[in-house]
Amino acid sequence: MDCSTAGLLGMPREIPYTILHGRAPARARRDRSKLRIAHFVALSGTAGIWGPSSLNSAVLAATEINARGGILGREIEFSVHDSGAPLADLRQDARDLVELGDADVVIGAHTSAVRVGLRDTFAGRIPYIYTPIYEGGERTPGVLAIGETPPRQARPAIAWLAERKRAERWYLIGSDYVWPWLSHRSVKKYIAEAGGRVVGEDFVALGEDDHGRYLARIEAARPDVVFISLIGLDGIVFNRSFAEHGLAGRMIRLGNCVDETVLLGIGADKTENLFASSGYFVDMPCAAGEAFRGAYRDVFGDYAPVPGATAQSNYEGLYFLDALARRAGSLDVRALAAAADGASYCGGRGSVGLRRRAADMPIYLAEAEGFDFQLVERF
Repeated sequence: MDCSTAGLLGMPREIPYTILHGRAPARARRDRSKLRIAHFVALSGTAGIWGPSSLNSAVLAATEINARGGILGREIEFSVHDSGAPLADLRQDARDLVELGDADVVIGAHTSAVRVGLRDTFAGRIPYIYTPIYEGGERTPGVLAIGETPPRQARPAIAWLAERKRAERWYLIGSDYVWPWLSHRSVKKYIAEAGGRVVGEDFVALGEDDHGRYLARIEAARPDVVFISLIGLDGIVFNRSFAEHGLAGRMIRLGNCVDETVLLGIGADKTENLFASSGYFVDMPCAAGEAFRGAYRDVFGDYAPVPGATAQSNYEGLYFLDALARRAGSLDVRALAAAADGASYCGGRGSVGLRRRAADMPIYLAEAEGFDFQLVERF
């Protein structure tokens, strides 16, 4: 697929959007000639660190697509829903969207816990595109997930560390919700395949900021690698404490959801021996990535929050929707789902294809150097 024109349209037009917190208030009748996208994105809570750059990335994609004539001739407009709100409020908001017909498509950039909480409300009624890294296996009708999954993202990184760094002993620590639970099941299999063994595992409540007991268990277990599936701000706090306890020079860390935003929060002096595996890094060698970064900088300025992997997935989600709608010739949820397998689209990481409801993309392993990542391998 040709990605040469992505992100090259210059300053986009203004996109109308309304940010809603929790349950949506009554809204004025909308223009049905426009394509209303309900964007569920974390603007608060531990995943809220990605909110500003995620919203920027979605707005950038929408304005570029609108400048080309929209999706099937319909101009995109947003309602933005803070997925950091209580889940009960989000579920009510989802029911309102369905009952009032107030969304044509849902884009989700939030935790898997929110996705699991909302998907049955949207299932078969409104297309629901879920963009970030996740545990895999999503089969709900009309829910289309395009993020990295453990077989493509974690498996080769584990094998590389086992071979190149002689890593045998692994300690797993993640946030206490569905993505780390299910991801760790797969990760344990990959560690065994690579000849290693798990010497400890912990799940940490969201928002926990005292990691002393976990660090003590890690130190006592003496792993070669600590595999970290802590989300957002929780990952930042843990990695800071990890280095402050003198562990950074003694064992490798492999971040399961660590991008440049998280790296900035950790601090340049606390990233020794920190690796990350992802389908997107800001400095990856990719023409589409350079175009995305250039357009983002032109629109939002040199000091805008950096669009790492989580933020970029919001940009990619809209381009996926655009490609899928053109392939299906419709925005009907069943038509889009039927057209998904074999579809190709282009975002900030270049051309991506969907095969058997999973995105097929190159995966990169990178090592932190201060506030930047240096790519060390492509899988």
